[in-house]
Amino acid sequence: MLINNSSVSISLSDDESDELDRIRARVRRKRKKPTYRSRNEFAGRLLSKLLKYWMLLVIILAAGLLVFEATRIGRNPRSVVNSQLDTPNKPNWELSKVDKSRPTLQKTQGNLNRLDPTTRVVGGVRQRCLELLPPDELEHLDIPVAEESSSPVTKVLYISESNTPFLGVNTTFARQHTKDTRFNLFTGNQTLDQRERSFEVKETMMIHCGFYSESGGFKISDEDKSYTQACKVVVSTCAFGGGDDLYQPIGMSEASLKKVCYVAFWDEITLRTQELADHRIGENGFLGKWRVVVVRDLPFSDQRLNGKIPKMLSHRLFPQAKYSIWVDSKSQFRRDPLGVLEALLWRPNSVLAISEHGARSSVYDEAKAVVKKNKATPEEVEVQLNQYRQDGLPEDKRFNGKKALCEASVIVRKHTALTNLLMCLWFNEAVRFTSRDQLSFPYVVWQLKAFKDINTFPVCTRKDLVNSMGHLRKAKPL
Repeated sequence: MLINNSSVSISLSDDESDELDRIRARVRRKRKKPTYRSRNEFAGRLLSKLLKYWMLLVIILAAGLLVFEATRIGRNPRSVVNSQLDTPNKPNWELSKVDKSRPTLQKTQGNLNRLDPTTRVVGGVRQRCLELLPPDELEHLDIPVAEESSSPVTKVLYISESNTPFLGVNTTFARQHTKDTRFNLFTGNQTLDQRERSFEVKETMMIHCGFYSESGGFKISDEDKSYTQACKVVVSTCAFGGGDDLYQPIGMSEASLKKVCYVAFWDEITLRTQELADHRIGENGFLGKWRVVVVRDLPFSDQRLNGKIPKMLSHRLFPQAKYSIWVDSKSQFRRDPLGVLEALLWRPNSVLAISEHGARSSVYDEAKAVVKKNKATPEEVEVQLNQYRQDGLPEDKRFNGKKALCEASVIVRKHTALTNLLMCLWFNEAVRFTSRDQLSFPYVVWQLKAFKDINTFPVCTRKDLVNSMGHLRKAKPL
């Protein structure tokens, strides 16, 4: 090694020089390989892009899910095939089984055939919403002997063409309406003066209550009429215009199967719709547990109003019945009917049981909702409300400590002169004004000051009584 003042020169041996070359080569090879730093930079750039375009990715994902759902529904439409219909004689516990060899509603409607109880928390303790008797007691439950009633109404007579002329209608046209009303030969022409007098409670009442004329429509066969007139306790429903399928009742005791009639009213449109879905009435007139009564010559073009006839006038369709339970066609009745009568009527000593409304408490609030949801025109609702305001119906949201507004998809009642009167007056209001019966029910109850024995049960009890599936199709008008 030589050193001078101007520069430094380092002389290496051959071995040292070769070692230095090998070190330099290794360094060059390492630089050519991907490093952890480069991978971290790529991940950072990717995260930056995701943060920048996350909204676009969410939209694309949502669109993909919608396309998938649409194709799935297309492959599996909501046409109903009820596995119970072909096995009407199976024990009740077997009716809740799923037949895996064929498509059923349980694949698209999880509520069908559910028997689990609905519960709620009261005072920190979870309880059943509907306390029924134990199964062994239900099997031995009997219909109580009729007791003397203290009701101020003891007899209700029905106005018909045989005792009063029908004004304003050419009797050759059964569906022709009187001017500006929906009154026709089925309803009779109730004047405003007759309407006012119908709320004046007397021992003997004479009122309009449908079935005014033989030419008024709502015709059923003599065979069906003989069946309905023999029923003592009845569970009924109806589907007009092909709107809904028929859900088989479940949860009943063997005693109820022997003592209770299950009757479904169809029109000819529903009959054709159900036959196309391979739901056919047997030669004995039954479809599963239901006796299906096909009604011809319905009196109204409004199918909702036609549905009020079996809903409100069951005492006229079942003249010998002591009790009835109404269930809307969108629901499946899932409890023992005698047990329901015991829990909602006999135990609390009531003659009528109906559910509180789940969303609103006032008739006037309900009227706004009806208009907003296009369930009636603003004009016809306003006519009804103006009449109720003129008659003095208060805007109170509670009557006798309970909600003033009720939900009428399930109605449990004892057939007495007073409940028959209530139902007739309710039906007349639905004909005169709108067919939205939740608007007129509180008014009729308010007018009948003598009517106090109503069991207005909570919404959770209604949910325990039925499995709700909603309407399947839009009903076809006549």
